[in-house]
Amino acid sequence: MSVLLEFAIFPTDKGDSVSKQVSQVIELIRESGISYQLTAMGTLIETDALPEALALVNRCYDLLAEDSERVYTTMTIDIQKNKHNRLKTKVEAIENKIGKVNK
Repeated sequence: MSVLLEFAIFPTDKGDSVSKQVSQVIELIRESGISYQLTAMGTLIETDALPEALALVNRCYDLLAEDSERVYTTMTIDIQKNKHNRLKTKVEAIENKIGKVNK
């Protein structure tokens, strides 16, 4: 099974720039060993099961909640049975048709 979960999470009470807090979240994700892809508007993770993905989002929330009164989160989830490594293969499928997509 492949669970792709895209999410954005950040505190709303830290002013205009929250890169310090988001960096802590990305560090937590990186250290988890779960495959991820950072984008300008959020982070995409891939796990083998939904509870694993949701647990990581919960850990990210707990990290931010330690020092924040309000945390904003959005999530989009795509679950497909009998698939793996879609974080990479979905991009490759497009690149096979039109060439590299990232500059």
